[in-house]
Amino acid sequence: MSSNGKWTAANIPDQTGRVIVITGANSGIGYEAALALAAKGGHVVVAGRNPEKCEQAAMDIRNVSPDCGLEVILINLADLKSIHTFAETFKQRHDRLDLLINNAGVMALPKHEKTADGFEMQFGTNHLGHYTLTGLLLDRVLATPNSRVVNVSSNAHKLGNIDFENLNAEKKYSQWGAYGASKLANLLFTYELQRRLVAHGSSTISVAAHPGYSATDLQRHSGVFGLLNHILAQSPQMGALPTLYAATAADVNGCDYIGPDRFFEQRGHPAKVHSNGKSHDEAAARRLWEVSEELTGVKYIWD
Repeated sequence: MSSNGKWTAANIPDQTGRVIVITGANSGIGYEAALALAAKGGHVVVAGRNPEKCEQAAMDIRNVSPDCGLEVILINLADLKSIHTFAETFKQRHDRLDLLINNAGVMALPKHEKTADGFEMQFGTNHLGHYTLTGLLLDRVLATPNSRVVNVSSNAHKLGNIDFENLNAEKKYSQWGAYGASKLANLLFTYELQRRLVAHGSSTISVAAHPGYSATDLQRHSGVFGLLNHILAQSPQMGALPTLYAATAADVNGCDYIGPDRFFEQRGHPAKVHSNGKSHDEAAARRLWEVSEELTGVKYIWD
């Protein structure tokens, strides 16, 4: 712990021998998480869609931790074919997966956009992309004792509503409504995944985290929030701490939700926090799971 008794990256336990996948590890919170876990000996897979940015991130991490295990595998979470290709490549190289951090995302796109498969971009990337990736890597996760899946959500989940009649926002599009819905979906998925892991007797746990208000590339589409970064936001290093705590702390349990401990969960060190009532709607979570199966064609194999 730090001198004030708060959890920091220095408290991350040794990660030697652990295989870790982090989506969006080329920038922001994902990069800071990759940097910290590589420094502790983890073999980190930098998963992102921009080859130049991913290679630069890997180079920067190696400059800090020259002996770390590190590799780049490209993935575009807005393209199901790309996710399948990533999973196939990963499984050819690795027979275990200790930690899957579903971090990448898009935020508050000003115009309605679609993924390669026709899904609304934020719901398709932030939820369906990670639902698909987790399902395709599930055999490696289940084969690894005490593995974890960490889904990065947001306080914006409180703005969200899952409208099953308008999942692709074709009837009505709101940039913040769509983002909030995708972040609410992250939590519904986290809690439903944990229930299914328990039902199948797995030692894997499914947990969630949110960074509070952190200055990252996500705000590039959000106007005034980009300006507020310079005044109110905490650093990406601080914003990554809830994710790192969720990923590594010994006292984390399935369905835990980790966020900053101060200023309405906008700033501070990691602590266990609470998501809203909608995120705990088990009927909605089951329906979202079934719809996700239908839309992506990915069914989770538990044996």
